[in-house]
Formats: sequence, structure tokens, C-alpha cells
Amino acid sequence: MLGTKKGVFVMESSDGRRTWKTSGPHFKGTAVYHVAFDPRDRTILATVDNPIKGPTVAKSGDLGRTWKEGKRPPRFPKGAEWSAKQVWRIEPGVEEEPGVVYCGVDPAALFKSRDGGETWALVEGLYNHETRPKWNPGAGGLCLHTIMVDPRDPETVLVAISAVGVLKTVDGGETWSFRNENLLADFHPVKYPEYGQCPHHLVRHPRRPDVIYQQNHCGQYRSDDNGETWKEMVGNLPSRFGFPVAVDYNDPKRVYVAPEVSGAERLPPDDRFLVWASDDEGRRWEALGEGLPKRSYYTVYREGMDTDEEDPSGVYVGTGTGQLLFSRSAGDRWTVLADALPPIYSVTAATA
Repeated sequence: MLGTKKGVFVMESSDGRRTWKTSGPHFKGTAVYHVAFDPRDRTILATVDNPIKGPTVAKSGDLGRTWKEGKRPPRFPKGAEWSAKQVWRIEPGVEEEPGVVYCGVDPAALFKSRDGGETWALVEGLYNHETRPKWNPGAGGLCLHTIMVDPRDPETVLVAISAVGVLKTVDGGETWSFRNENLLADFHPVKYPEYGQCPHHLVRHPRRPDVIYQQNHCGQYRSDDNGETWKEMVGNLPSRFGFPVAVDYNDPKRVYVAPEVSGAERLPPDDRFLVWASDDEGRRWEALGEGLPKRSYYTVYREGMDTDEEDPSGVYVGTGTGQLLFSRSAGDRWTVLADALPPIYSVTAATA
């Protein structure tokens, strides 16, 4: 499932990922920052940033053939200081809470639905955080772009906000505290502040929920304690900067990133786009480029990389210039699965 600058594309394979059929674009001409699959009821959820009606969430129960928008989109209460600009992230809840869905918006706020996305309520504990007046946007805005619900305890949720940092609640959103220990902010007067970092993306493996990988504006990090503290895992990577990070479905110690030179020079190092993989939780990295051009300037947005549940795991990378790169062999060799698409904002792989 691809969220793009001009709508949603859904690609399906039923022969071991050898051939694909594509539908879309759905919501033609509309920016869709994220598409998710909800395994609880086999539905697709999409963030739809309609330029006329405003941002909303849409749902498909037939793998993208038809869509329905919710009754009431995520909106700040009447009289609130801010209004929703974009919906950046949509995240299904856990199995024990079948109707719960979360979404993150710009300006940084978390909304929760208890009816599958039909209606939304602002998580006021985060919105009223005492430090909110001091939050500042990153280059992409003040966006809440990552939501991680602990599969063992739905009261525990992590979110990531650019350029604020990682926050965590253990009481269902009533109270929130920062979890940015050891995260560098080299653009900040204080290099390791309590908050003010710029996380770009976080992922965890379903079999090891305490282990979380983070691509930050200022480095690659791993947490072994469910986001409480962070360890740098830059190692032999050519750059600290990048946006996506993904974890291999079959091997929770195997992680993928796509470095760029820097926040100012957002191009691949050495004039060649490469995916880098580590088999030891980020201690040592290997460049994966077989099948990719020897000279290339692809860049990837924060949600632009994912892996599937096959063995070996497929790795999918969507570029800002509309190519969908694909490896059926955990990154050992790459092909172009789709080309000439709109800029790809998000890539989500699922077994339906």
C-alpha cells in the first residue's frame, strides 16, 4: 500500500511476489501521508489531506476497491489554539481493543478513535503538556508522525514529534514524559536536551516489543527497554542523517536504513543511493546495492520503507521521485517494482 502526493495505490501479489496488479490512484490528486493495514478486521486505513474539506481518515474493507470517510474527522475542540493541518499517521490499536485507532496530526497532537475511525477525540493529556508552548517545528512542520502502542499493554504508548522528541505515556494518555536520554541534537544549544530533538521514524518488531529502532535527524539509535533510554548505532554508516528505518520480519536483529549526506544536503552519500542493513542490531552495517544504479539520487521519506512477512523477507523502498524499489531477498538484490508514480510518502506491506 502506497501513500503518495497524488493519492493511494494498492498493489497485490498472489504468486509469491513474482507478479503484481495495481489499483489506484484512489483519492486522485490528494496527498496521503500514510496508509496502514488493520489485521483485526482486514481493513486499509488512509490519511487523506483533502485541500478543500481538510484532513480526514478513510477506510476500505475490500483492499482499496471502495472507500468510506469517517463521520467526524480529527479536529481540535472549538476554541482551541490550533487547527489540524495534516494527518501524518494512522495506527491501529491492539487486538484486545478492536475499535481503537490512533492518528497523529500537524500541529503536534494525538487523536484516538474508539469506533474504528468514525469519530475522534483529542488526547488532551498530550495537548496540554506543560512544555507545549516551547515546542518548535522541524522542516516538515510540527508533526506527530510516529505512534507505537505496546502490544502487551495498550495503556503504554510512545509517540515521536518533529522537532520535539519522543514522549511516552503509561496511563493511557493522561500523563506524558519525555524519553530522549542519549539522543543528540547537534543543532540545539544544549546537545543532549530533555526535549527539542528531531526523531524521524521509529519501528519495533512484534516479537521483541522492548527493542525499538530510531532514525533521528542526528543519528541512528536503538532502545532495549521500550524507549526508556537510547544507544547510538551509527557504527560504520556513511552518515548519521536519514529518514526511514525498517526491521526484518524474520530476524528482529536485522534492521535497514537509507542514509543521506546531511540535513542540508539531502542526497545519497557518494552520489549513489544504497540501503544499509545490520544483522546485529546496528553494531555493524553492510551496503546493499546489487541491482541499483551505480549513480543515483533517490531520497526516501520517513514512512517510505517496509518489510513483508515472507521468508526471506521482502524489502520495499518508495522514493521521492516515484520509484518503488523491491527486494525479494532481504535486500540482497533489488528491482524496480513500479516507476513514474507520484512522490511516495509511505510504503506499507501486509499479508491480507
